[in-house]
Amino acid sequence: MDILLPNSVDYVLLDEDKIEHRVCEMAAQISADYEGIRNEDFLLVGVLKGSFIFMADLSRRLMVPHRVDFIALSSYADKAEATGAVRMIMDTRADVAGRHVLIVEDILDTGYTLDYLYRIFGARQPASLRTAVLLSKPERRKITVPVDYLGFEIPDVWVVGYGLDFADRFRTLPYIAALKPHVYQK
Repeated sequence: MDILLPNSVDYVLLDEDKIEHRVCEMAAQISADYEGIRNEDFLLVGVLKGSFIFMADLSRRLMVPHRVDFIALSSYADKAEATGAVRMIMDTRADVAGRHVLIVEDILDTGYTLDYLYRIFGARQPASLRTAVLLSKPERRKITVPVDYLGFEIPDVWVVGYGLDFADRFRTLPYIAALKPHVYQK
C-alpha cells in the first residue's frame, strides 16, 4: 500500500513497522536493565511535546513497573536552527531524589537539551539517570552527551511525524519523514 504524503513531506525515512520493531527492542532492553525495581522507584520523564508518542509506545511495552512524568523545554522557538539556549517551561511533578530516572527524548541533534537535562536532573540526586532517545543526528552534535538507549541514527534532515514537528505541524503522522528543505529554509 502506498503512503499518501503531505505536500511538505519529501520522503518516509522510518515507516511504522520499523519504528514499532525498534521501540519493542528498546523496551525489552530497558525492562531487563530495570528488572526488580519497584513502581515508585522507576520514573520515566518524557520531554514534551516531541516525545509524547514515543513515550506512550515505549512505556506500554515495558515489562517492569514504572511511573510517568513530563517536562517541557524550549530551545528552537519555531526556528530551523537551535540557539543553544534551553529554557524550562514545565518541570516534573514528581520528586526524582532517590529514584531511577529515565529521560525519554524524541531527538538528539546538537546535544544542548540533553546536556541541560543531565545537569538539572543530576543535581536532584536520582538513584540513577539514563536516557532513551528515539533519533540521533550525529552530524549536528556540538556537545557530547551519553545516550543509554538509542532508536535510530539518522542523517541531517528535518524530520516530522511520530511526535516530531515543524512549527507544531505533522506530529501525528504515523511514520517519520523528511521535510522538504524549502519548507524550513524560508
